[in-house]
Amino acid sequence: MARKRLIEENEMDEDVNIDLSKIQKTKDLSLTSLPGVGPSTAEKLSLSGFDNLLAIAVATVGEIVEASGVSEQVARKIIQAARASMDMGFMSGDEVMAKRAQVNKIPTYCEPFDALLEGGFETRAITECFGQYGSGKTQIGHLLSVNIQRQDPTAVAVYIDTESTFRPERIVQFAKGAGLDPDQVLKNIKVARAYNSDHQMLLAEKVEELIKNGLNVKLIVVDSLTAHFRAEFVGRGTLADRQQKLNKHMHTLAKLADMYNLTVYVTNQVMAKPDTFFGDPTEAIGGNIVGHNSTFRIYLRKGKKGARVAKLVDAPNIPDGEAAFFVREDGLEAAV
Repeated sequence: MARKRLIEENEMDEDVNIDLSKIQKTKDLSLTSLPGVGPSTAEKLSLSGFDNLLAIAVATVGEIVEASGVSEQVARKIIQAARASMDMGFMSGDEVMAKRAQVNKIPTYCEPFDALLEGGFETRAITECFGQYGSGKTQIGHLLSVNIQRQDPTAVAVYIDTESTFRPERIVQFAKGAGLDPDQVLKNIKVARAYNSDHQMLLAEKVEELIKNGLNVKLIVVDSLTAHFRAEFVGRGTLADRQQKLNKHMHTLAKLADMYNLTVYVTNQVMAKPDTFFGDPTEAIGGNIVGHNSTFRIYLRKGKKGARVAKLVDAPNIPDGEAAFFVREDGLEAAV
């Protein structure tokens, strides 16, 4: 039996010849329409989360091999066929503009903060807020979890809590300030406590299951992004492993944001650079990996008389700027 299976796999490697020009460009094709994918392989792929052509088209060869057990050659051809069927080539600028029209924004309902981001926190993007403790990072995560339900009462927020900072009592306060039913708001926030970096990454991957099970997920909050990675990978000798793992985690979040048109909000810890003699020595943890994977980066710091200051330090289409605000019981308030 084992010998027969080996022969079948070898034959499949040799016989899977793809004429990409003949593959129908549609999202409605089944997995078994892909070359080299029979009912058994399709079932394995589906169980691993690759249950549609888009998921396969954006997967890596290694992911398909691990999920289905096929050879690298077959996995590569499966991905090529999926990409051909999805018409994932170049787009014209006006087509990109039309796609951008589907982007939504979650406002804070604090005028200077929303003006800083030209309307709020974007979907199809990762927004990182970094700063010292008490700068307001977690408060904004709680507030966004409420405000998405001001826009859509069926919207669901997924809150991945790595430092045990989620407080339902704070959600109740923000919900009352927004004129929403606190009980209903809490029901629409799915919270998971991550106990290590592997658990954190697994929870991010499971968000797709929630969406496929019918939940209208519109926001993912990771508070904080780097806490576990920072604690588990100590010393320069582990830096490369940490960054590689963190990069994979952020790619998962970016993929969810783009595929399902949702907002990803992550908080980040900071450190002081000892070689900085002038200016602010504060720097975000995670280095270039976090910086390059974040679409928007906001530096939060404490201001005068209890105010907080949000400084936009990186954005693809918005100029740098600052906004001062107070964190009140019922929301954010502009600092005049």
